[in-house]
Amino acid sequence: MELSYVSLLSAFVVAVSLSLHFLFFKPPAGLPPGRTGWPVVGESLEFLSTGWKGHPEKFIFDRIARYSSSVFRTHLLGERAAVFCGAAGNKFLFSNENKLVRAWWPASVDKVFPSSSESSSSQEEAVKMRRMLPSFLKPEALQRYVGVMDHIARRHFASGWEGRDQVVVFPLAKHYTFWVACRLFVSVEDPSHVDRFAAPFGELAAGLISVPVDLPGTPFNKAIKASNFIRKELVEIIKRRKVDLSEGKASPTQDILSHMLLTSDESGKFMHELDIADKILGLLIGGHDTASSACAFVVKYLAELPHIYQPLYKEQMEIANSKKEGELLNWEDIQKMKYSWNVACEVLRLAPPLQGAFREAMSDFMYNGFTIPKGWKIYWSANSTHINPDCFPEPKKFDPSRFEGTGPAPYTFVPFGGGPRMCPGKEYARLEILVFMHNLVKRFRWEKIIPDEKIVVNPMPIPARGLPVRLYPHKA
Repeated sequence: MELSYVSLLSAFVVAVSLSLHFLFFKPPAGLPPGRTGWPVVGESLEFLSTGWKGHPEKFIFDRIARYSSSVFRTHLLGERAAVFCGAAGNKFLFSNENKLVRAWWPASVDKVFPSSSESSSSQEEAVKMRRMLPSFLKPEALQRYVGVMDHIARRHFASGWEGRDQVVVFPLAKHYTFWVACRLFVSVEDPSHVDRFAAPFGELAAGLISVPVDLPGTPFNKAIKASNFIRKELVEIIKRRKVDLSEGKASPTQDILSHMLLTSDESGKFMHELDIADKILGLLIGGHDTASSACAFVVKYLAELPHIYQPLYKEQMEIANSKKEGELLNWEDIQKMKYSWNVACEVLRLAPPLQGAFREAMSDFMYNGFTIPKGWKIYWSANSTHINPDCFPEPKKFDPSRFEGTGPAPYTFVPFGGGPRMCPGKEYARLEILVFMHNLVKRFRWEKIIPDEKIVVNPMPIPARGLPVRLYPHKA
């Protein structure tokens, strides 16, 4: 009892000290305007809660207005941070990657991916990954996989959509993008094998960016367990693939796994099996979560906007009617989907799967007359330009024509980030979304069952009830 009393008293003293520090601490001169919020927690709850309420931009725009500044300071996820807003902020950060700023992830990421952090930091691993991926994810390499994506899309729609009066879109979109990722990354295509991975991947994605409390039942604890399970499965797949490659039973170009096994670094070293498993794990998360959100919101907006659906349907049916019976989509077909991609871009503008990202200041530097201290975290927000009337007139209006011609001004449309850290899977996502749109609209028109369904952002935009729709198959 005495020990408990002492512990409680100590905790109280610490809390009071922190509170007094936050109340009376005067920040160094030259910092951006802003405030640190509550002790320890900072402004994290408000930052997250605006997303839970479906308006993630509110945190940003409220402070831009309050401080009359496009850069402000705050305290997020336990870190002192500066938020850079607008096209100028994006340009500065993207142009100074690995000069003044570098990528930063919460500590939870290293704990969920431990094998990478044993030998080097997340930043170093990310650099290695970016050197390796472009040769696989560049358009010329991806051309051969258009038909594979279409084949999986056809199987997906046949098993999950056709013959049904209504469906819930978001889980189906996740199933489609995860199936595609499993096939293209590790050549797992059997539905039962894909389903074996799906549940733990859901827990992993849910707990990856969470409060890093490793107690039974917490999202973080579930994410670690899921990560260990998937990594073990992946190592078995990797070992089998090594044998198959040596015996000529597998192709060097069949997926990313073969590519990783056969690609060495600058010093001629090949990656360890656990490192490959970690990287495949990261790719599978990044390769399906963001695209599934985009696919679901394509369905949402096309249900709401028949004047957008009709020309998109016309474009896709011209492509469908040019194909022979059973013939799969190819690269040339994708290039004809210009209006469809403009529609997809407008979806990505209004509902960006990536709300923003963090960087870390590598040294003290000046921006807009303010000092950004070394070690501070810097957050950029897609919404600070995507729904900014200075960048996009009538920003809440759905208008695919914004992407005609030269398209939006530089650094204003950033669903894939920008600069050296632009998402290497951008072209992969484009193909995946367009193949989904093609297979969807050539089969159905549809309507939302819940007209005013709430959208929750946590951390990606998600229809609160999964977006149920009523399907109306096209007559043959």
